Formats: sequence, structure tokens, C-alpha cells
Amino acid sequence: MNNKIKASLILTCLSLTACSSSPTGRNQLILFSDQDMSSLGNSSFEQLKTETPISKDVKTNAYVQCVATAITAYVPKQQSFSQWEVVVFESDQVNAFALPGGKIGVYTGLLKVAVNQDQLATVIGHEVAHVLADHSNERLSQSQIANAGLQITDVALGASEYSQYRGLTMAALGVGVQYGVLLPYGRTQESEADILGLELMAKAGFAPKQSIDLWKNMAKASGGNTPPELLSTHPSHSTRIQDLTNKISKLPASTAARPSCQI
Repeated sequence: MNNKIKASLILTCLSLTACSSSPTGRNQLILFSDQDMSSLGNSSFEQLKTETPISKDVKTNAYVQCVATAITAYVPKQQSFSQWEVVVFESDQVNAFALPGGKIGVYTGLLKVAVNQDQLATVIGHEVAHVLADHSNERLSQSQIANAGLQITDVALGASEYSQYRGLTMAALGVGVQYGVLLPYGRTQESEADILGLELMAKAGFAPKQSIDLWKNMAKASGGNTPPELLSTHPSHSTRIQDLTNKISKLPASTAARPSCQI
């Protein structure tokens, strides 16, 4: 059996043994354990806290914590962590994120675009959905498979011919392990997080229709600088708005009391 066939068989076995499904039923490749991903999320979060100023504004922190707590109260119990940590970062970035291990970060710049509790809940629900759907694990697993393929192909190509790429490959894998959970998600994952996040914020008692206004605000904030959808890893604002509109009409009525989070 030649080395190329061996490489193909190894990759096939990896794919078969690590096959999983997302909450929407989409097939996923998952190679890492929840504990591995939580450890990665924790270390990345701690590093972020040393690199980015943390907001000390009491009202802002209480407001973001209120929205995040309302959302995470409807998250199923996780095996690898028991409590969500929420940090508000002092930055003009219009962004937020959630990491494996139960870490949520919100940049103060987002609060200028997500102008009420429902719009902030849209974003936090979306980011938490990335964690619940194992999107970071999926992305790192795909990267691992790609790198495994290159390393196995090393045998077929011959060490002398491939050695010039070995350092770059290992460096790329190291960067992926260290920062992988912060890299952009693909369009499929973003769309999935939109729908799962919408369901989550609606269960928590927030107004799902505000998700439409949130993305309209995002479109305005981009100033027309967003690249065409086919050239972007994110769905276009118009696609997101249409998908959310369709989903909102099918959502069951929430039995939760409406949260009252104010800044």
C-alpha cells in the first residue's frame, strides 16, 4: 500500500469516527473534547483580558450582565463548565464573542449599535449559539484534518522536498490552537448561529423582532463598506434580515417574563 493511499485512509477514518451533528441537524466534524475546547477558551479569554482594557463602568457592566444572565439561564447545562463569565471590554469595536468554557466578551462599541436590551440579546444569543453548536471545535477540527493531510503527505513527497513547508505548517497549527476560537466563522455557521441565537433570546423573553432592527443598525454602521456576500465569510445583512424574518414568524410564544435590563 503506497503512502498516498495510507494518507487517504487515515483521513477517512478520522472523518468517520468524529462525525457529529449540529443542533440544526447539519453534519459536523468534531475531533476535540469539550474539556479541550474549554481549556482553549479559558486561556484565550485570560489573554484577551490582559491585552484589552476592561470597562469599570458599573451601570454598563450591570446592564450587559443582566442581558447575558437572562440568555444563559436558558442554555442547557454544559459538561465542561458550570458558570458563564461575562466581561465588558472598553473598545470602539462593534463586536461581541463567546468562547468555549463559558466566556462572553462584549465591546462597549457594540452598545452604540445594539441600542436596547433586545438588540444586545440578539448579539449575545448569537455568540452563545456558536458555543452551543460547537462551531469553534468544528473549525479547529477541519484545520487539524487539513494539517494532518499535509503531514502525512510529507512521507509521499519526501522529507527534503517538503521540509521548507514544515515550519510554516506547524506554526500555522500553533497559531490556530492559540487563537483559533477568535477567527471568523463561515457563512453556514453564522447563519446557524443567527437562527439558534434567535430561538434562545426569544425563550428568554426578549423581543425577537428587534433582531431585524439590530441588523439594520449593523448595515448602517458598516457605511456600505461590507463586501459582497460571495466575497465574505458572513451572510449579507439583507440575507440575515430575510432569514430572521422567516424564522420569527414560526417562533412559539415565550412563556418567560420579559427581562428588564437598563443602562
